[in-house]
Formats: sequence, structure tokens, C-alpha cells
Amino acid sequence: MRQHYLKEHRPGLYSSLILSEKLYPHLLEIDRAARERMDAMLPRMMEAAGVIEELKDHDPMRWVGLMNTLKAQVEEILYSELILEN
Repeated sequence: MRQHYLKEHRPGLYSSLILSEKLYPHLLEIDRAARERMDAMLPRMMEAAGVIEELKDHDPMRWVGLMNTLKAQVEEILYSELILEN
């Protein structure tokens, strides 16, 4: 997503990164940061929303729905903070 964003909206930066051979290290760093932030944010959001293992056992469909919602929220935050801002 970051590469597409740079190519479409920041062509000067995109070209500069390609010419300096820094594009792929940059993309790897963004990917690493996004994964780390996802791993840190999701458990905190689960706790705040009350998504616990007992819910998974008693109402698995509700648990799945809540998890999908939380994951989508985290992805949206990461998209705006890492993909569009850096």
C-alpha cells in the first residue's frame, strides 16, 4: 500500500527512493513498524472493548465480529499514520 501511495501521490519521493535504492528498505521498515504497532495495539483495544477468552467460548460469533471490527479499526489507524504520513 505504501508503494502504491508513493507512486500515485508522491512521485518525486518515489523516484528519489528508487534512484537511491532506498525504496525497498523503506517499504520493509514501514511494514515492520505496522506489524509491531498492530501487535501492540490490538491486545489493548481488545481489553478496552471487553473481548476476552470467555466470550470466545460462550459466544464465538460475537467474538469474531468484535475481533474483525477491532482489527479493521487498528488497520485504519495504521493506514493513516504509517502509509499516508511518512
